Amino acid sequence: MIHGITGSGKTRIYMELIDKIIAEKKQAILLIPEISLTLQNLNIFYSKYGERVGIINSRQSAGEKYDIVEKAAHGGIDLIIGPRSAVFAPFPSLGLIIVDEEHESAYFSETIPRYKTVEVAEKRAQIAGAGLVLGSATPLMEDYKKALSGKYDLYTLKERAVSGSRLPAVHIVDLREELRVGNKTVFSRELAAAIRDRLDKKEQTMLFLNRRGYAGFVSCRACGYVIKCRHCDVSLKAHYGGRLVCHYCGYEEKMPQVCPSCGQKKIGAFGLGTEQVESMVGQYFPDARVLRMDTDTTSGKAGHSRIIDSFAKGKADILIGTQMIVKGHDFPGVTLVGVIAADLSLYSNDFRASERTFQLLTQAAGRAGRGDKEGLVIIQTYNPDNPTILMASKQDYESFYADEIKYRSLLDYPPAGAMLSVLLTNESESEVWSETDYVLEMIRKRYSGRELKIIGPSDAGIKKIQDRYRRVFFIKYPDEELLKEIQNVIIKEPLSSLIQADVL
Repeated sequence: MIHGITGSGKTRIYMELIDKIIAEKKQAILLIPEISLTLQNLNIFYSKYGERVGIINSRQSAGEKYDIVEKAAHGGIDLIIGPRSAVFAPFPSLGLIIVDEEHESAYFSETIPRYKTVEVAEKRAQIAGAGLVLGSATPLMEDYKKALSGKYDLYTLKERAVSGSRLPAVHIVDLREELRVGNKTVFSRELAAAIRDRLDKKEQTMLFLNRRGYAGFVSCRACGYVIKCRHCDVSLKAHYGGRLVCHYCGYEEKMPQVCPSCGQKKIGAFGLGTEQVESMVGQYFPDARVLRMDTDTTSGKAGHSRIIDSFAKGKADILIGTQMIVKGHDFPGVTLVGVIAADLSLYSNDFRASERTFQLLTQAAGRAGRGDKEGLVIIQTYNPDNPTILMASKQDYESFYADEIKYRSLLDYPPAGAMLSVLLTNESESEVWSETDYVLEMIRKRYSGRELKIIGPSDAGIKKIQDRYRRVFFIKYPDEELLKEIQNVIIKEPLSSLIQADVL
């Protein structure tokens, strides 16, 4: 595992390792999390390896994929770069697999065949006698724990690779104070001034919104209070009819009319979209050339490449986007990164919410000041004293891990403990309810001598998708092997509902 801060030169290390493997007449696979990262990676590697490098991604035609696979199988290329499916590239003499940004959720395949890419890469490396390298500024806690235990060799990079480049200054802005002085826009006074300053200096800005724009939680804009479940320590989600629901245990309560903490009437669902931000940029900075990068603007085959290439060539002053704009891109002209609302992912209804928020904020901050000019990151939040936000502002992963692992240990969450997630789906709401109860009762009887901790059942985060109702429950137990046994028992049950069981 290479744990290196953003801009520390992990790509240079990858290239030296690949050089060594090619010199040994072997082949290498470089996995990247998103198709949007492919263009920049390819430009770097094409300049070095020419036509001996190939790419695999989901937007290629069947014929294009076939050509790459055939070249790999018959020695026509030495290196394949691509998202998770590239891990299956049929190299005859595989010598190295690199998983860049190994923490990314894109490495988890939720469609058939379902798999965790790092696990597949590890198994392939073992079978082939190849090396495996995991790289990230914010490793998955499960994998970092393995590195600390000695399963992986851990190498740490604390400084940026480019001479004169250093981590950007990070300022945390309290949005509660902005509201108190009458600023109701999405731009704090400091961020607005910094954007204007960069426009005047002909430098570039990235504005990051860490969710595409829906009411992820309910909070008070006056004091920052977030309404949480009384039983699960996760935020409640707003539903129709004024209900607040916990998607872990099913607990419900009514939407309060005033904040339970400060008594003000400024409580409501928190949501903001990239289109709104783009509109407001146009309103306040009409002279700015703006690009927006989200699922709407990148739907075409070359959507990602077109936007990235245009911004990299300086054809836009401001790039607005969701997670995809902060994942591994290297834009030397960017000296300002604004995080519009850090809280959006911090209070999602997931025990990994703090970890994912830390990852996103750290990666976002890492986009600023990668050239020879000093960078600035402005993080806007209603919770400026939150430890996750404070540690992300310093890119202090070690402190975050130490703090978060204590929380996970108290509640038996992975990687401190093991947990099985079980999701049942059915076109009939009554059947999915009854069959979920049947599966739970079967488990309780079969493993009555074990002290299983069962959470739920409840409606899944999204109750209904494509006309199928969804119910979920979780099982905690210290022994992961027992959970795998329960997993195998559950998925073999002959039910009308589809069952998805994952050991987390």
